[in-house]
Amino acid sequence: MTIPPNAYLSPDGSSWTCNRGFRTEGGACKAVQIPANGHAVDARYDRGWRCNRGYRPVGERCEQPAIPAHAFAVDSGYGSAWECERGFRESHGACVAVAVPANAYLVRSGDDWKCERGFSRVGDRCNPIVVPANAYLDESGSEWSCDRGFRKEGTGCGVLRVPDHGYINHSGDQWSCEDGFLKKDGACLQTTT
Repeated sequence: MTIPPNAYLSPDGSSWTCNRGFRTEGGACKAVQIPANGHAVDARYDRGWRCNRGYRPVGERCEQPAIPAHAFAVDSGYGSAWECERGFRESHGACVAVAVPANAYLVRSGDDWKCERGFSRVGDRCNPIVVPANAYLDESGSEWSCDRGFRKEGTGCGVLRVPDHGYINHSGDQWSCEDGFLKKDGACLQTTT
């Protein structure tokens, strides 16, 4: 096996690979033309170079895109080469401030907001959640649920009517019949054996 200039033998000795900064072309290793603001990469199926951080490939060049106010350069092979700072979001190539209303906070990503516990998002504000009698804020803090033994009825909680030989089941807002009884027409009827 003949190893061309600017190449090295693979560890198992069965093939050869071009050195960094060279690409296989017709059984030889041809130098990769790296543009300004680019660097060589060891990528067999790539063009052999990538743009430096903050630059994007445009044809065979690396160009620095305009970075808007409240943004910073990112090292990414796709997208816009920049991201907005926390508290801003991308809109038509610019970074606009996220307007956080009262009773809200910025989400972890910093490009949106969420209402505090006990409030729900309605348009661009956080409205207080009205928790009726015999109810509580659920785990999410953005909805309410009825206490055990009550069920949702419109905007409130009504008492769960449990018939004789019935019991409140695990859900807390439904009932089931004891063993030996069958649920029918809102009652627990004894089954015949």
